[in-house]
Amino acid sequence: MIQKTLKIATLTSLCLLSSAVQSSELDDLIATSGAIVSQIDRGILITGAAMGYAHTGTGLSSGQLSGTAYISEEQVTAYGNALNGMVAYLPYGSAQDYLDEQAQDQLAALENAIDSFTDVVVDMMTVIEINEMAEDAGDNPADQAAVQEYVATNDMSISQEDADNYNQSLDDVELAANTAAAYVAVSSNPDAVAYLDQAAQDNNTRIEQNTLSYSASNQAVSITWASGSAASSIYLNGTGNFGIDIYMSDAVILEAGAQSELYLTGPTYLSYICFTTGLECEETSGGEG
Repeated sequence: MIQKTLKIATLTSLCLLSSAVQSSELDDLIATSGAIVSQIDRGILITGAAMGYAHTGTGLSSGQLSGTAYISEEQVTAYGNALNGMVAYLPYGSAQDYLDEQAQDQLAALENAIDSFTDVVVDMMTVIEINEMAEDAGDNPADQAAVQEYVATNDMSISQEDADNYNQSLDDVELAANTAAAYVAVSSNPDAVAYLDQAAQDNNTRIEQNTLSYSASNQAVSITWASGSAASSIYLNGTGNFGIDIYMSDAVILEAGAQSELYLTGPTYLSYICFTTGLECEETSGGEG
């Protein structure tokens, strides 16, 4: 009867667990408690067999069978740690953690996009070089002739693939930077975080199992719920209930770029010669901006 009851309870638990995605804390509790339950189950089997065989004069074991159902110190410790982990367990997940994790993913994507951008700029340095040579030649025929000869004897071309890679890398930089900033802004607003946490409870779901996104056209961070409920949106343009307004004009953003280390150490600011040789050329630096 005990064994039947245990099996029914186990099957019921498995059915319930298969209907929802578990968190790491819950997974730990399932694994560690399950390991002990397996040992108890084995112990009940051994004891049940002993109750039957002992009266029949048969069914001797090796004398070591009971040891295979022992509950180890490691299993007890792991189970205790899992219980402690559940004390602070959030069954609906954490909007704060989800936003922060996704922001970190976007910052990593930004680093990759920056690497791609700088690589392709280096590949197209010849454009900067020849531009400076042509501008320096001015109206002087001799200098113009030198430019003509240089172009004729050196491959100064760039490929359409280079241009496409440059364009794509810029799109990737802008998207990753905007998305990361959007997630950080929402994560930093306690009311917005509380709103998303409540929405997860209302949808009876762990928040990280739903789709988080930033939309430039909607100017909002949104959670699209797997249940099909209406998306929960946090607007970033000053509208809505949370007063988040993080948009800036192109002029302000470009001015910030002009003060960035990337720009101040780059070839368009330092000049081609200073950038490629490492020489200090303060008189000729200044860039296009």
